[in-house]
Amino acid sequence: MAPPPKPLHASFLCSLALALLRAGRLSAASHVAAALPAASPPAALLRRLIPALASSGLAAAAVRFRPVPGDPLTINSILRSHCALRSLGPALALLRSSGSVDTVSYNVVISGLAEHGHHGVLAPALLAEMCKRGVPFDTVTVNAALVGLCRNGQVEGAAALAEMMVRGGGIERLDVVGWNALIDGYCKAGDMAAALGTAERMRRQGVGVDVVGYNSLIAGLCRAGEVNAARDMLDTMKADGVEPNVVTYTTFIAECCKRKAIDDAFSLYEEMVRMGVLPDVVTLSALVDGLCRVGRFSEAYALFREMEKIGAAPNHVTYCMLIDSLAKAQRGTESLGLLGEVVSRGVVMDLVMYTALMDWLGKEGKIDEVKDMLRCALADNHTPNGITYTVLIDALCKAGNVDGAEQALLEMEDKSISPNVVTFSSIINGLVKQGLLGKATDYMRKMKERGIDPNVVTYGPVIDGFFKCQGQEAALDVYHEMLCDGVEANKFVVDSLVNGLRKNGKIEEAEAFFRDMNERGMLLDHVNYTTLIDGLFKTGNMAAAFKVGQELTERNLLPDAVVYNVFVNCLCMLGKSKEAESFLKEMQNTGLKPDQVTYNTMIAAQCREGKTAKALKLLNGMKRSSIKPNLITYNTLIAALFESGAVEKAKYCLNEMSSSGFSPTSLTHRRVLEACSQSGRPALILEIHEWMMGAGLCADITVYNTLVRVLCYHGMTRKAAAVLEEMSGRGIAPDTITFNALILGHFKSSHVDNAFATYYQMLHHEVSPNVATFNTILGGLESAGRIGEANKVLNEMKKSGIEPSNLTYDILVTGYAKQNNKVEAMRLYCEMVGKGFLPKVSTYNALISDFAKVGMMSQAKELLNEMEKRGVLPTSCTYDILVSGWSKLRNGNEVRKFLKDMKEKGFSPSKGTINSICRAFSKPGMNWEARRLLKKLYQGAYCCSVLSFRSSQHPVKRYRKLPAEIIPESPDDPSNE
Repeated sequence: MAPPPKPLHASFLCSLALALLRAGRLSAASHVAAALPAASPPAALLRRLIPALASSGLAAAAVRFRPVPGDPLTINSILRSHCALRSLGPALALLRSSGSVDTVSYNVVISGLAEHGHHGVLAPALLAEMCKRGVPFDTVTVNAALVGLCRNGQVEGAAALAEMMVRGGGIERLDVVGWNALIDGYCKAGDMAAALGTAERMRRQGVGVDVVGYNSLIAGLCRAGEVNAARDMLDTMKADGVEPNVVTYTTFIAECCKRKAIDDAFSLYEEMVRMGVLPDVVTLSALVDGLCRVGRFSEAYALFREMEKIGAAPNHVTYCMLIDSLAKAQRGTESLGLLGEVVSRGVVMDLVMYTALMDWLGKEGKIDEVKDMLRCALADNHTPNGITYTVLIDALCKAGNVDGAEQALLEMEDKSISPNVVTFSSIINGLVKQGLLGKATDYMRKMKERGIDPNVVTYGPVIDGFFKCQGQEAALDVYHEMLCDGVEANKFVVDSLVNGLRKNGKIEEAEAFFRDMNERGMLLDHVNYTTLIDGLFKTGNMAAAFKVGQELTERNLLPDAVVYNVFVNCLCMLGKSKEAESFLKEMQNTGLKPDQVTYNTMIAAQCREGKTAKALKLLNGMKRSSIKPNLITYNTLIAALFESGAVEKAKYCLNEMSSSGFSPTSLTHRRVLEACSQSGRPALILEIHEWMMGAGLCADITVYNTLVRVLCYHGMTRKAAAVLEEMSGRGIAPDTITFNALILGHFKSSHVDNAFATYYQMLHHEVSPNVATFNTILGGLESAGRIGEANKVLNEMKKSGIEPSNLTYDILVTGYAKQNNKVEAMRLYCEMVGKGFLPKVSTYNALISDFAKVGMMSQAKELLNEMEKRGVLPTSCTYDILVSGWSKLRNGNEVRKFLKDMKEKGFSPSKGTINSICRAFSKPGMNWEARRLLKKLYQGAYCCSVLSFRSSQHPVKRYRKLPAEIIPESPDDPSNE
């Protein structure tokens, strides 16, 4: 072990450190002091070195040494250094263990505690300790204690302490500093009446309010929104002979900037300069912030650059405000440029700046950079506070990492940092976006248990989430809970409720709620009006939609591009493209420029109507207006052109899309191939697929599945099988969707054995079948009349652990009914409803038809009754089956009843049904009579034409007159004469 340095060596180092401090070379002095052992230097030199280090700001170096016994100066210097480093525990320990402390020692520690507001409450205890130790206190001691209590929010306690100290004789009277501490405390607590009363008492006791007191009062009045009263206070200040200083003017300027009254702020700035008061960095930073608030970024940036020339170089607060404002205005490049300047200039980055940058990066979705910024803050010895953690949690939630956000919340609580309503609201919003509404409501309950009241920002996303995931009733329950908690709805909540109600088919309730909010004085915006207009249009209530649009204009909310787009879109959806075009012209006449959404909507409408020429004309108009078509534009047009058979034009658009820098996507591929399929030109499918692959289409499983499905739809199963081989060659493994499409294709082509071969190939590739696979196979067997083989498929399902679905039972019941296997069909039907499945109308029709074929009409009628009880509405086909069945039994009463029901429901009997009636009820030689009566009953040429057709096909056959129990005879019937 190396021997300790000799006293001569220590004295030399100590003298060297002092010389370096005098020369201003603080870094070198710190290194030299660090080389000195704490107890080595002589006491005489330490008496000079410790105060010199402390006064030079080298607090960390000063606290390395022990105080010189009996020397209050070294003790006080070390205490001051501990307080500067926020090491309040060691400071208190040294104060209480040392026997050489004096009034200054206690003043230093009490002031240090006061600087950290939440520790200011310890000041009265230290005053009591001073009394016990016989250390006298002075006005500085009392003032420091008052400041600590006021900063801790205990203004009444501070006032009581001041009263006690004066009355007890501890001090003669409060000086101006003590009064200012009380005035400032009341102002920051928002109790302006008490602050003004304190100023009046101050005057009565012969202590004049100075510039600091007036500045506190003016700032308090401004914070309370009483700007006129603050101006009156400024006049009083001048009348008392107190000249406003830079803080006075800066307070007013900052308030004007907050209210976006930027012209008033600059008027005050000019007055300030005329009065000879030079602005400081705080004044100019406030002006920069004000210019940013009103969007005048160029002027803000120019003033920012002028600050250094004026003699008030931007500090970290100025940089932070400008970086934050530029980031919020989506001017990220400029913001990052300023950040680089902060680093290059060596501007100290505090926790506020780190937090602001984390907030911006989080809103940009750059979660990794947010974490990096937090690590940098920790490396710079900044302790994250509640706001920092809240920003981190919000960023994690927006990135979809709710687990990470919950972990950050636990870490926050482990460090005894209390989350606030914003923290919980961020997590709740993140959970709602993930569809975890149960957890979201659990967090709301936790909030309330901790005494944190949810606000409208908390409730809004939850209401919206319940509407989207759990239905109207649950959402309205949360809304009523919000109202019971005394939280008023805001525009977002109104929009969520109106949107949710109209999507649930409650447009009348949505409109009533909207009107109610309007009548209550809520200033609804374009978004609220647009949501209601869109809902009214989509329910076909055009008149009401236009009326709401008129109200929007009457409230001086001139329609913007979004409002016009809603009108254009809804009119197009209703097939009123001409009216939509007139809105487009009106939009242009009002000076609003149509955007991509406007043109895409119009192009899509023309394409839906098959008017591709007009769609292309709109595309050209779009280009002339300097609006670039996007992928949606090209996808819509290309699909419509292929569908209409305009292949060359479609190919031209494909080339144009590619030259515009757009590569075909899987959506483009699907829409185009489906359009080729619908156009009746399946030969184009492979050609266009190859072209798209060459144009940069990313070959993935989605693309190949689309190709296989479209080929199989047209029965091109051999080519689809070749695509399967191509997939394997590219290293793309077929999935369940691929094989399902191939199996369906084989069944459609009546290649049942090939379909089963494909199923076994699927198993060979270790691709698991799903319920859709088995339903496809069962459907194919049913279509091929081989439903008897269903048991084999059901066994395979069971082996795979897949339960039959609603569709499975529909296929089985229908299949067995068509094969006249009533026993099995009814067994499966009973099993189906026993499991809670609801049969489709086609399933019921198959069962009813099976019974009708063999004349079991009572059972068929029972099935109809059960069908209606279960809420399955019969179709025209259901009635055709029943009428034909009763006709075969020549039951005129039942036929007449069901014909009447058909007519009431707006159904007409089919050709086959009419023929069944005629065959059953006509008399020889009375074909014309049957035809006339049917024509009169249905009052349409359809039935007549059907009978004429039937008669012309069978000229020999004669129909008999329909009896009265089917159709009552008319009084002017010729046969009654």
